[in-house]
Amino acid sequence: MLTLKDIHTYRSTIHALKGVDLQIDKGSLVAVIGANGAGKSTLLGTIAGQYSPKQGTIFFENKAMEKLPAEIVSRMGINLVPERRGMFAELTVEESIRLGAYPRLDSLLIPANEKRRIEEEMEQMYQLFPRLKERRRQLAGTLSGGEQQMLAIVRGLMAHPRVLLLDEPSLGLAPLIVEEIFDRLYQLKQSDMTIILVEQNAKAALQIADYAYVLENGRIKLEGLPQHLLQDSRIRDAYLSSH
Repeated sequence: MLTLKDIHTYRSTIHALKGVDLQIDKGSLVAVIGANGAGKSTLLGTIAGQYSPKQGTIFFENKAMEKLPAEIVSRMGINLVPERRGMFAELTVEESIRLGAYPRLDSLLIPANEKRRIEEEMEQMYQLFPRLKERRRQLAGTLSGGEQQMLAIVRGLMAHPRVLLLDEPSLGLAPLIVEEIFDRLYQLKQSDMTIILVEQNAKAALQIADYAYVLENGRIKLEGLPQHLLQDSRIRDAYLSSH
């Protein structure tokens, strides 16, 4: 579904990605793990159109897209849930979720049937994360970190993504909240959603992934099935000892 070939991306003068190759099959959850500064967020930003690679190609369903701007990439169905969540603090939970459906709307005149569909989908999102329904009138900026992460994921899902990009969803969260969020990601995987999950919490990511890449200093260092990587002494020593 999505293929990266020899991607080189610069952030200012920093050569952040150095010849990255990646392949994402439809309906799979692919984890990208690595330390801080490995290039993980740059990788997602490059796929999402935030950064234009200096070299290499990105194919989405066999169509080259590496030069497309972020708004076009988003409308193609590639949706990024950024690190730190990117909340609009002054919007309520309900307003934030509804905002996620904006890319699906071609004009300000929303057909009645589409309004009904959005309301039905919002109820489905509340079933996925029930605590958001309890806080639906609350301002997003007043939510806990875990609740904001849940809201960010739901907002991304409302866009009907064909590929969902998740950047460090466990960052700064308590272990019980991390477990809840990863349980929901596993549910999404079971529904055949295509997900690229960037994570420092390697153990949690590998436990739900179909395939995984290890990014180190802008290069793919290792790749393989999660069960194999979990047994690799290099992975255990570098990424699993603290989790």
